[in-house]
Amino acid sequence: METRQPSVTDSDADGGSELHSYSAVTLRSLLAQKHISALELTDAYLARIDQVNPRINAIVTLVPDHARQIARRIDQQIARGQDPGLLAGLPVAHKDLAETQGIRTTFGSRLFADNIPKHNALIVQRMLNAGAVTLGKTNTPEFGAGSQTFNEVFGTTLNPYDLTKTPGGSSGGAAAALAARLVALADGSDMGGSLRNPASFCNVVGFRPSPGRVPTYPSDMAWFNVPVVGPMARTVEDCALFMAAIAGPDSRVPIALNAPGTDFLEPLKRDFTGARIGFSPDFAGQIPIAREVSEVINNSAGVFESLGCRLDETCPDFADADNIFKTLRAWSMAAAHGPRLKQHRGLYKASLIWNIEQGLALTGANIATAEQMRTRLFQRVSTLMHEVEFLVLPVCQVTPFSAAVEYPTAIEGVPMETYIDWMKSCYYLSSIGLPCISVPCGFTPQGLPVGVQIVGRPHADFSVLQLAYAYQQATLHWQALPKLA
Repeated sequence: METRQPSVTDSDADGGSELHSYSAVTLRSLLAQKHISALELTDAYLARIDQVNPRINAIVTLVPDHARQIARRIDQQIARGQDPGLLAGLPVAHKDLAETQGIRTTFGSRLFADNIPKHNALIVQRMLNAGAVTLGKTNTPEFGAGSQTFNEVFGTTLNPYDLTKTPGGSSGGAAAALAARLVALADGSDMGGSLRNPASFCNVVGFRPSPGRVPTYPSDMAWFNVPVVGPMARTVEDCALFMAAIAGPDSRVPIALNAPGTDFLEPLKRDFTGARIGFSPDFAGQIPIAREVSEVINNSAGVFESLGCRLDETCPDFADADNIFKTLRAWSMAAAHGPRLKQHRGLYKASLIWNIEQGLALTGANIATAEQMRTRLFQRVSTLMHEVEFLVLPVCQVTPFSAAVEYPTAIEGVPMETYIDWMKSCYYLSSIGLPCISVPCGFTPQGLPVGVQIVGRPHADFSVLQLAYAYQQATLHWQALPKLA
């Protein structure tokens, strides 16, 4: 990999070949100042996709004519002095779980291989309303199940930092596309870590906002607050810009938060002198963490201290977190797929069949017990976070692993019993609704990315972005690009 942040000059900003390397915030400025046009930028990204995407398989449905049509409209609005929106002209791609009107949406399943939705998911519509230019769709595992991005419709997505490794998942196509500079921004979703895990594996930023911060619509389980949708980007400031466009209330979503998205346009810079952090590079031994991961996370301690933070070596008691998440996940799997599984069992992968059948076997008492344990877990964590403002933890328990296997079967000698057991470092946090972010933290000696997970107090989404920004600016790990021709 090489560490480089391109300088922005009039000569290379004018349609130059390096446009794909600039951050979304920089590109937005160049577009607003008319140094480049939206169409020029779109063509630059399409050329980059033609060059690189065949090697990594991140973008699986490409709509170049559609993208150019949007870009021309944005240029016309800018020429007339109109404001086309916060994301005007920025090339994006949408996760293949998000419905896109008139654009193929497969959910990574052969059942929906030819599905063309008649409407946009709310997050997609908000991106379009803000002027984003849709280039296509990013790959995801079948129905987003698992943190290894492969399916029988499009095949396997590869990690730009090592083409033998997985980019993670389920927003693996999005993370790989960002790392390879195929898009400026990409949306994703996160139930058990699907925004954070691939961000960690691909040296980009993945932000799991508070449930309801970015409303999910349509949804058959509108009150269920474990899964969320949210932003992925190369930098924290790009992520904040993205949040400004997609966050905000919606009357159709009962858990939607009322705060406007424009709150995320406030300055990210903050003085963290005296801010208390609960720091644990190994989750206090509660789950197995690969040695090379904990070593990279441990190295971040000095950076947080240099920012003025006070580090306490402490970690919440995550007792029952595994049972809580697995019960609620299985319940949601049964709700989403139970009836369809009976008719199309042969079109589901084995791990997904297992998860759905786990949900179908649940009783009301199982779910009630999980919710009671969930309440006690939240209260324990909340009590600790009265004393510390943030938690700093590993995002992933392992580094990027072989793209040829579905999931790691052991970590530091501890067997992984299911296809999601290696994701506890993410899904332990998912159940209790705290805002979490994965921000680049460094690399192993083998050159594999590792992300650090910053967790905030309930609904303190912006504070999480502020600490992530301070850490990013002190390290600049995001500038380490993969060696792709």
